[in-house]
Amino acid sequence: MSRTRTERLVNLVICLLSTRRFLTAAQIAATVPGYEHDPDDARDHEAFQRKFERDKAELRELGVPLETGTASAFDAEPGYRIAHREYALPDILLEPDEAAAVGIAARLWQHAGLAAAASSGLAKLRAAGVDVDPQATLGLEPMVTVDPAFAPLTAAARDRREVGFDYRVPDRDAPSRRRLQPWGVVCWRGRWYVVGHDQDREATRCFRLSRVVGAVRVTGAPGAYEPPPNVDLISHVARWSGPVERTGRATVLAAPGRAAGLRRWAVEVTAGPDGDRLVLPYADPDGLAGHLVGYGPDVRVLDPPEVREAVIQRLKEIAVRHDELAVSGGAR
Repeated sequence: MSRTRTERLVNLVICLLSTRRFLTAAQIAATVPGYEHDPDDARDHEAFQRKFERDKAELRELGVPLETGTASAFDAEPGYRIAHREYALPDILLEPDEAAAVGIAARLWQHAGLAAAASSGLAKLRAAGVDVDPQATLGLEPMVTVDPAFAPLTAAARDRREVGFDYRVPDRDAPSRRRLQPWGVVCWRGRWYVVGHDQDREATRCFRLSRVVGAVRVTGAPGAYEPPPNVDLISHVARWSGPVERTGRATVLAAPGRAAGLRRWAVEVTAGPDGDRLVLPYADPDGLAGHLVGYGPDVRVLDPPEVREAVIQRLKEIAVRHDELAVSGGAR
């Protein structure tokens, strides 16, 4: 289904839900974007009628309870409406912690580039009478960043469309061209990966999104393939990535009696007058930084500079995020 037709169907549903009266085809054509036509032009009017009949059939196939009737006995032309009693959602009951989790998920996906879907989901829950607080955090502040390839690859996986992209691996200077039937995008150990069927190698492959070079190009038609049933994407990524090698060493200063989790992780602890110096093994500076910022002022990075800069950048992002939330909260 094309995006234009999808938008027209959504507008049609909104129109028919907004009134309890039966609306004639002429009234719908004058109200819903996408049905504009000249009723005095026979060809133009016939094209509208064909389009409208297809859309009605599509809505009924989707399970939308479309009714046909007249507003009064004096109406000669039938009209259409959606039965509210049949279209209404059942009661959705969420516990306070579940509602808070929904709020966290919405904030997470807004940062991940799916703000429209998150807002739509919250609107539907609120319409059903569910009290969902998008500011609820349960003491957590989701910090999610995604690569430019995230949006086109998730869309291609959803629509079952083949894609092509340039991919760079660490042991090669130049990127290579890949053709993939994406099954899905998942996050593993702080990195985003796409898993699917590699067309050129005729095998299952996964690719780290941060190594995709340039734009992702959609090359296939919608619905061109089907992923294997019950495929476990995380397992594919875990087997491909192998164990994490923590070859780096970072030195942090922990306040006395604080950061117990880091102390258990440390390979070396040296007591001092201003705190304890902990030596931590790590594989990725960004991943370590994301862990360290959770300890707040109880931990300060001494070395190496790459970890210290990564922590500073994380803290700047958090400060900006909280400023934005404060402004939006004040606007209400």
